[in-house]
Amino acid sequence: MGGSMNGAERQPNPAEQLLQMVTGKWVSRAIGVAAELGLADQLAAGPATAADLAPRVGAHAGSLGRLLRALASVGVFEEIREGVFGLNAVAECLRSDVAGSVREFAWCMSMPGLWGAWGELGHSVRTGETGVSRAFGMDAWAYFGAHPEEAAVFNGAMTSFSAQASAAVAATYDFGKFNTLVDVAGGHGFLLRTVLARYPNLRGVLFDMESVCEGGRAAVAASPVADRCEVVAGDFFQSLPAGADAYMMKHIIHDWDDEKATAILRNTRTAMGGNGTLLVIEMVVTPPGAPDFAKMLDLEMLAVAGGRERTEAEYRSLFAGAGFDLVAVHATPGPVSIMEGRPAR
Repeated sequence: MGGSMNGAERQPNPAEQLLQMVTGKWVSRAIGVAAELGLADQLAAGPATAADLAPRVGAHAGSLGRLLRALASVGVFEEIREGVFGLNAVAECLRSDVAGSVREFAWCMSMPGLWGAWGELGHSVRTGETGVSRAFGMDAWAYFGAHPEEAAVFNGAMTSFSAQASAAVAATYDFGKFNTLVDVAGGHGFLLRTVLARYPNLRGVLFDMESVCEGGRAAVAASPVADRCEVVAGDFFQSLPAGADAYMMKHIIHDWDDEKATAILRNTRTAMGGNGTLLVIEMVVTPPGAPDFAKMLDLEMLAVAGGRERTEAEYRSLFAGAGFDLVAVHATPGPVSIMEGRPAR
């Protein structure tokens, strides 16, 4: 006799729940391959079979069909009828041409470098060392330097991830009270350009490594805020552009352990002189037991970068060690918060 008792679906028992979690890597990697192949873009024109799609994406038709069937079974893509696949609301997010696309982020998470780092998570937990160093004999930044094709996907993923937070940050905090804002390690300047567009009296300085600034200069030059934004190359472990009245850094401090994070903040404190505002934009770890994306992201930082996500108390301590008082934490509509610091008195 089939069906469920009293119309209620049977809930998985604890062992089944655990099995779903353990095999989560299957889903993650399958989504990553779909993103890499650009399957959602190919299906944007309408449903198709694996045989139709295979020559377009350079795949084996039979194996591609198995991938799509598996993803449709967990709610990514739709199997309209046997062997015919189309987009659903979830798969739409894997298109590269939609607002809020997660294609490059999904692709990035299953690239060899990050995937290999997670394979060494046990080593990271036992030793505190990164999985990247164990797997490849170098840190993450050296790895990306040696693998420019993965670095390009990583940078694209970080830009798309940034796009979702930038509008919320610009709308949440009053940047209009500043004259000059330095975006520390701001990449190609998506956040800074978003802020400058909202505050027409503000001037900006995009600061990053020379290798990143090449793309930053092109992005700034092509933007409506080009006349108010300067691009400066440098190393935040050495010094930062001096004299601005505000310095912001988004998803930078979490890349580093406390010692190196403090060094970056101390150099920021030196650059701003006696006055100024520090704006650190990160996720803040929630209290014990509460579900929190940041707590899983913290393992990514352990395995890949050697950094960490932090609680508000940990950020307060980090600020104090670099000569700042944490004066406010501004929640945004997204997952990040803006931690505002001022030089300690």
